[in-house]
Amino acid sequence: MDKVKKEIEERTFKFGVRIVKLSSSLPKSPAGYALASQVVRSGTSIGANIQEAQDGLSKKDFIHSMNISLKEARETRYWLEIISESKILEKILLKDIIEENTQLIKILTTIVKKARMS
Repeated sequence: MDKVKKEIEERTFKFGVRIVKLSSSLPKSPAGYALASQVVRSGTSIGANIQEAQDGLSKKDFIHSMNISLKEARETRYWLEIISESKILEKILLKDIIEENTQLIKILTTIVKKARMS
């Protein structure tokens, strides 16, 4: 496995774990439960789709799965921003995870673009 594949797999796995831990710190309220459910679903799906992409039967399969991963990363950013702006958690607690999410979006965008061009 090349270095880039290993790095993105590790980063998205660690990101998923961070998302699960973050969801546990959300308030036990209707909004907290709803946001936790959404952010866990999308945040853990990023890495799961990357795993699926590695076993793609074709280049088209690979691109499709990586594109889904990118979409899930963007959705996760949306939920993290909702949590931040609604002040359900302090913005300072979300700063690092939002930055990592932004980096993952950039990496996945590059991977998808390169795969489409090759």
